Amino acid sequence: MPLTLPPSSSFSFLSPTAKSTHSHRFFTIPHASTTQLAPKPPPVIKTAPVIVIGAGLAGLAAATRLNSDNIPFLLLEASDGVGGRVRTDVVDGFLLDRGFQIFITAYPEAQKLLNYNELNLRKFYSGARIYYDGKFHTVADPLRHFSDSLLSLGNPIGSVLDKLLIALTRVRVLSKSYEEIMSADEVSTIQLLKNIGFSDSMIGRFFRPFFGGIFFDPQLETTSRLFDFVFKCLALGDNTLPAKGIGEIPNQLAAKLPSDSLLFNTKVVSVDSDDSNSPSVTLESGEILKSELGVIMAVEQPAVDKILAGKKQPPPPPGQRKKPARSTVCLYFSMDQDQVPVQEPVLFLNGSGKGIINNMFFATNVAPSYGPSNKALASVSLIGLYENTADDDLRAEVIKELSGWFGASKVESWRHLRTYRIGFAQPNQSPPTDLMKNPNIGPGLYLCGDYMTSATFDGALVSGRRAVEALLKDRALALV
Repeated sequence: MPLTLPPSSSFSFLSPTAKSTHSHRFFTIPHASTTQLAPKPPPVIKTAPVIVIGAGLAGLAAATRLNSDNIPFLLLEASDGVGGRVRTDVVDGFLLDRGFQIFITAYPEAQKLLNYNELNLRKFYSGARIYYDGKFHTVADPLRHFSDSLLSLGNPIGSVLDKLLIALTRVRVLSKSYEEIMSADEVSTIQLLKNIGFSDSMIGRFFRPFFGGIFFDPQLETTSRLFDFVFKCLALGDNTLPAKGIGEIPNQLAAKLPSDSLLFNTKVVSVDSDDSNSPSVTLESGEILKSELGVIMAVEQPAVDKILAGKKQPPPPPGQRKKPARSTVCLYFSMDQDQVPVQEPVLFLNGSGKGIINNMFFATNVAPSYGPSNKALASVSLIGLYENTADDDLRAEVIKELSGWFGASKVESWRHLRTYRIGFAQPNQSPPTDLMKNPNIGPGLYLCGDYMTSATFDGALVSGRRAVEALLKDRALALV
């Protein structure tokens, strides 16, 4: 039976606090009069067919799915813009992504939702340069940089057997569907690598800094499911950055939505359900919004816990527990073009096992638009939050370490632009995991976010779509 909206002839009234004329239909439900004295009037109650909380990638994907089915919605965002963790700031003419983020073109859900040509994606070198024993050593994808991969066979970043095992791992993951990967038996990534037979030197000098940088997990405790998923995407696609910054990805999704459906600087403090299929949302302003079809919570897991504090939530699956989030620190430095030690768009990894830097790259080598024409931009990533180290001390240590990599004469002239400390960079997805969680957690209430699927751009997009599909399925059954 097709889904229909509840009949009403009074969809037209907007709260006086609205900043624009909405094309969607909303109406106000007046409160019953009361004889009690009240110091202030009761909160205004508005209704909307679907309310989505959070305009990160998951929330935008949910809104995109609703919009494709012509289902009116309100997308509430506490901050001043879309993207959540996926945002880009402009500082002194430089584009600073909020933390180390790379977009892999083979993400299957992203391929369905995004226009890659409009993003003007700029490619990284398919491989990395690894700092070990005072020198840089290249690891290259043999299918894209064959001559470089031949030259790297004898370097100390793993043995020839290790490089053969990488090729066999590529064949293994490409033989599986994404669905098979996400539901396969799991171990930790470190255990998987040992089971495959990789040497300690290959694990320590390449896999720890490379995949540890992707997962913000140098111990490689992340599930093997996520390792296989990312490995397959890397085999099929390119590492890239949008020319205008990583924030262009959520910006592109938001641009396709009705402008009057997005409300910024609108913080949700609680979601309440009366066991009907129409939860209500209370805003920090005191306003109450009532959903007709359901509420989709597209915020980070800590925010979900806060908004639903004191309310019944489903217990975690057997064997699972709450795990500490993955965190990172990202520092940006500017420099003159002649102070850039390399010109290639390559990722540098710390394979020495010493120091605090995990990885770094020159963003303007990948996408020149990340800085003014006569300047260059370096992005340096650490794993962990370094809460007990002051910004100045952290910056000084990073400069000292990079001086050992590239030479003090170059690095000491670099100018620090900004330091980002990101406490919740990714959910912790060490085993046991459930990467196919049911979005529905109560009558009319649904969750989405990368913690519901895989801790990737693609996982966030998938979770938003799945939450809407679950909502529509539940409402269709309710109307039968």
